[in-house]
Amino acid sequence: MDLLLHILFSGIAIGVLISAPMGPVGMLIIQRTISKGRWPAFFTGIGAAFSDLCYCLLTGLGISFVTDLIENNQQPLQIVSGVVLAAFGIFLFRKNPTRALQPNTSEAPKNYLADIVSGFFITVSNPLILFFIIGLFARFELITPDFTFLHYILAYACILGGALMWWYLVTMLVNRLRRRINVRSLWLINRIIGALLILMAIAGVVMAFLPEKPA
Repeated sequence: MDLLLHILFSGIAIGVLISAPMGPVGMLIIQRTISKGRWPAFFTGIGAAFSDLCYCLLTGLGISFVTDLIENNQQPLQIVSGVVLAAFGIFLFRKNPTRALQPNTSEAPKNYLADIVSGFFITVSNPLILFFIIGLFARFELITPDFTFLHYILAYACILGGALMWWYLVTMLVNRLRRRINVRSLWLINRIIGALLILMAIAGVVMAFLPEKPA
């Protein structure tokens, strides 16, 4: 029973902690909650959660060559990540927010699959998060030699559950503030978030070309 409680608590905590830092996908989810509504934003969070779960599976399986691959290719990975973030940032910066606040009578059905895919790819484009996940696994001692197959299943289910719970709460809170936002506010939010994503992209690319500090 103690082991099951440990897995339950640690898994949920890891899922929340992976999702909680307000990175690019968090900004995108906030923007989508405001412009498109809660559920498209939540499905974006589902995509992000499954991306994080993939990295957790790599960590738990102890695939050392993956971490070696990332360490040996940090520069191109940071450049690719920067390009992806810049593309999203430019899109948001130029997006016309008045379309988001128009009545839904002529609007096409919401494409939740596209929201999931975009959330997945913008999160998976930053494989450096794998090192953060390794640290969390070590901190919470989530994976031990005593684990059975069912323990692994429960652990990863709790991680996914923690991430989904986080995005459910974030979209719920932001959606409550959404009614107070007008077209001008939404335009400003789009431009601020878009600019932040572009700045993150530039910073990532610049860091990729900085010389490494000697150990």
